[in-house]
Amino acid sequence: MTTPLHLAVLDDEIDITRLLAHYLESHGYRVSELHRGADLMALMASDAPALVLLDLGLPGEDGFAIARQLREHWRCGLVIVTGRGDAVDKVVGLEVGADDYVTKPFDLRELLARIKAVLRRIEPAGTAAAPAPAAPAVADSEGRRLRFAQWELDLAARRLCDVQGREVVLTTGEFDLLAAFARHPGRVLSRDQLLEQTRGRPAGPFDRTIDVQVGRLRRKLDDHADEPQIIKSVRGAGYLFVPAVVAA
Repeated sequence: MTTPLHLAVLDDEIDITRLLAHYLESHGYRVSELHRGADLMALMASDAPALVLLDLGLPGEDGFAIARQLREHWRCGLVIVTGRGDAVDKVVGLEVGADDYVTKPFDLRELLARIKAVLRRIEPAGTAAAPAPAAPAVADSEGRRLRFAQWELDLAARRLCDVQGREVVLTTGEFDLLAAFARHPGRVLSRDQLLEQTRGRPAGPFDRTIDVQVGRLRRKLDDHADEPQIIKSVRGAGYLFVPAVVAA
């Protein structure tokens, strides 16, 4: 019998957590209902979920700080579910590492589809909620590691390491975006193409998801935004992955 995936819902409104827990459990998930950031951190240490649904508007707590803490220490999926629909909040949410951002009120079916999309991207790693390991992965025998510039990307283990073997922790969205670039070196990819490849949906008229993630990737790759050498912007077209890529 398959063990149900564990999800956590953090929201100060009990009615919301109960609604989500009931709906998600009816679709085969195991759900923990939480109402404080401290409760989530305790859960992460004892029974880490594969994905967290996080409300930003927790009384007396900084939802963005909770998101940052998750990203610094765990590899779980992270979907922000909040009443804060301002574009700035959405950009900040993506900047701190959320895999998706859903505003209230939401359609339960759409939220479930978004949760499944995030889980599909993180499940191959097999360690979605595990603490970030310090050591790089061992190379496999099927060419699943790609080398470019001073970096090595392990597609099977979903890890990025530098030439010294030190891992740079990427969010789910960052990894998927870098993998899409590394699979298409020397080719200009539009924002729509990148969103389709990483999230399975086209870009909206004001969607900055890809731009935000490219900015984060450049910082983690030491690719200076003023004069990038790895991911270049092509005005009016999208982005170009510059370095040659070879299979390890």
